[in-house]
Amino acid sequence: MSLPDLGPLWLSIQLAAVTTLILLIFGTPLAWWLATTRSRFKPVAEAITALPLVLPPTVLGFYLLIMLSPNSTLGGLWRDATGNSLTFSFSGLVLASILYSLPFAVQPLQAAFEGVGRGPMEAAASLRASKLNAFLTVAVPLSKRGFLTAGVLSFAHTIGEFGVVLMVGGNIPGQTRVISIAIYEKVETLDYAQAHVLSLILLVFSFVVLLLVYSLNRRMPVRVG
Repeated sequence: MSLPDLGPLWLSIQLAAVTTLILLIFGTPLAWWLATTRSRFKPVAEAITALPLVLPPTVLGFYLLIMLSPNSTLGGLWRDATGNSLTFSFSGLVLASILYSLPFAVQPLQAAFEGVGRGPMEAAASLRASKLNAFLTVAVPLSKRGFLTAGVLSFAHTIGEFGVVLMVGGNIPGQTRVISIAIYEKVETLDYAQAHVLSLILLVFSFVVLLLVYSLNRRMPVRVG
């Protein structure tokens, strides 16, 4: 059995790394707001954030395809600024992956922030720490389990994407052909040997990711205020 082309795997890793980094940067303030707000709009925000968990990937991919197309406002602005289209491009895959993996980053972070409680934050405030300083020096260290889970799950979920990336990115070698698309193509062409190797890579990777999360979480003490 010959080794498969690992280009799609490398592209998937790049996509997952970029997506995870962006999700941790922008998902953290959203998760903090959800964990601390008393706004009546909180259930609406939580429902919108969790939509990718229940929506079929093809439905989300279809609307993203329309939203990112050159004829749309966002797609048109991107084309005018860069000269490239968001659809059927790596940049489009990143945007689609951010939306599709959003709950896998926000929900673990929200749960971790809620577990911190008000006590440590009130203690920091009594010592005249600013809200930002209290967040960075108290809430973030106490929520490291949440950050670990959010990062690993976001990365792993992006690696395994299929429906959304197929709708938005298609199957362009070197640009949008991620490993899940490569597996689908191998099956379509009845190349089951290569499909098996690629699928085994994803299977082992998924198991290792989950094992890592559960193992590290057990070693990190839970602290609540």
